[in-house]
Amino acid sequence: MSAQLVLGLGGTVDYEIRWDAEVIGALARDLGIRRHELTTQVEITDERALVVTVLAFLASGAGGERFVASSDIVERFANRFEKTITLGGTGVRAGLALANVGIPSAQHLVSIDDNVRRLMPPEISWICSATEDTLDPHLIVQYPVGTIVRLVDGDVISPAANRLIFANDPPNREMALAAELGDLLADARAFLISGFNTMQDAALLERRLRDLGSAMASLPADAVVYYEDAGFYHREFAAIARDRLLPRIDVYGMNEDELQEYVGRSVNLLDPADVTGALTEAHRIIPAPALVVHTRFWSIAVGSHATRHRGSLESAVRVSATRYRLGDVFGPDDLDETAALHRHESGARIVSAIEAARPDAVGAAAFVVETDSPTTIGLGDSFVGGFLAPLAHSPTRSGETCPSS
Repeated sequence: MSAQLVLGLGGTVDYEIRWDAEVIGALARDLGIRRHELTTQVEITDERALVVTVLAFLASGAGGERFVASSDIVERFANRFEKTITLGGTGVRAGLALANVGIPSAQHLVSIDDNVRRLMPPEISWICSATEDTLDPHLIVQYPVGTIVRLVDGDVISPAANRLIFANDPPNREMALAAELGDLLADARAFLISGFNTMQDAALLERRLRDLGSAMASLPADAVVYYEDAGFYHREFAAIARDRLLPRIDVYGMNEDELQEYVGRSVNLLDPADVTGALTEAHRIIPAPALVVHTRFWSIAVGSHATRHRGSLESAVRVSATRYRLGDVFGPDDLDETAALHRHESGARIVSAIEAARPDAVGAAAFVVETDSPTTIGLGDSFVGGFLAPLAHSPTRSGETCPSS
């Protein structure tokens, strides 16, 4: 098996719940949760702590990813809502977006079960390091703008729509690499690296990074390596992964939440001076040839190779906006319809200001999408798929080397 786009490193099975403010409000009141308790930093050892965390994120309009002490907590909470079982992980969702427009890819997986076999489309082939079937679902919470949750001492109102992820996933925490990865990379045009954010053992992370470096020695010299940052469960691990991989990373991507974590402050995404300062600070920490930040208003790349990726940036914005308005299923005609939409005016002003201030910057304003049922999960993943799409020039392949039963 070979592929021009290789995406990794781990996939997930997701429980996407249908948001219901009445259900979560009733649960919060039963648990006696009060507004002063809301925090995103509590250790999630039971369902009460999970609800506290969800409501704290909701109150700020932010998104994020958190570790839970047991998958039983995920199961118990998810069963209170209507839910859909989907496939997740940055690589997998990027691959699904590519598959929607007929572009094949190969996945590196660390876990497998019948949900994966049933839901993976034929455009996606895969290798896998798992030796047996396991299921450790990720809870996906998407809340809309303006949703109101009543607590015992007042209301919590979301200022923006966003998504949250909660999981306890041993295979992704261990991130074992398949022996076939090096061979798969030998003729790749692009390789996506993601998923180290869930690891919790520093020594094991170092070992996996060494293993990955050995596999990446097979990459063609002109292959594009895209590294997507994420919400690290242990923030100090982000630097370990970054420092080990940065010499081979061509494109380093992150969203607005991760940008603000790196610069250690909130960033006004519609203020040119604030955005310029944040991009400069982030690029000083992460001096990649192209540092890409994607937000709800704009997406901008800075660095010595940033302008090479103008087409990929435009493709990425178009694909993620299409997912936002249509969800999991869309096609090439839907991308054309998205391209005809108006751009976010304030986002366009930010792009123009940054491009004027920095000769090494290129950007694309977000599209204005009006929908009563936005899809907020997987937007960054779809962005990555859209970014990689222009690099794809291979026919569809299929196959698997994971356990088949």
